[in-house]
Amino acid sequence: MSTERGIRRRPAARGPLGAVAVLLAGGAGVLAVWPGGLGREAPVRITDGTSASLYRELSEVAEGGPDWLGGLFELATEGTLVALGLLLLWVGWRGWRGGRAKDPRLVGVVLTGVGTVMAYAASEALKLVVDEERPCRALAGIDPVAECPPPGDWSFPSNHATLAAALAVGLALTLPRLAAVTLPLAGAAALLRVLVGVHYPHDVLAGALLGAACAAAAVLVWPRRRVAAPPAQPLSWKEGAPS
Repeated sequence: MSTERGIRRRPAARGPLGAVAVLLAGGAGVLAVWPGGLGREAPVRITDGTSASLYRELSEVAEGGPDWLGGLFELATEGTLVALGLLLLWVGWRGWRGGRAKDPRLVGVVLTGVGTVMAYAASEALKLVVDEERPCRALAGIDPVAECPPPGDWSFPSNHATLAAALAVGLALTLPRLAAVTLPLAGAAALLRVLVGVHYPHDVLAGALLGAACAAAAVLVWPRRRVAAPPAQPLSWKEGAPS
């Protein structure tokens, strides 16, 4: 037991080992849904399997709605990222107002930003390696709600899901009470990319795993020791006696 009773030890998950463990777990998850394509000249076209079937079902739900619903879905897709970005700025502003350079909120915001940039770069690199065709071009009979991205704009993994998960997880680790808001927003961002017809479910799952792992690793690598107030000392009989 430490003799410095006023210092709370950092959680075991924090530090370099925790960050590496999170990255390895995220990498394993991405590999589990990897569609192949490494070393192939032709783009990967997913036309059957669980992900393609689920994509068709969700696309039909979106297509069967009123015309304005598609526009709402597209707007909401970008809106989730905007909301998460504003939350990040708000938390950073609150930390900056604290007046301390090492305020946990301010440091967490900076590290979340670093992790989000890392995740986006990794997502772009994976797109160039996998070359997975968008489902709105690979599957016949699909009329996506959103405009299908041009050829060469690959599908795996989803950048939107990557960014949303990175921001959501980083914020949740920085200020845990925000998890009830940020995590559902990230889930909505991922689901909407499938509903509007531009990604398979495995694309958004891979993006979410990648973004969450990078942001969590960036935040967890900081030890973040908090100094607590010293315990109150009991009054002696002389101090407590009435005058």
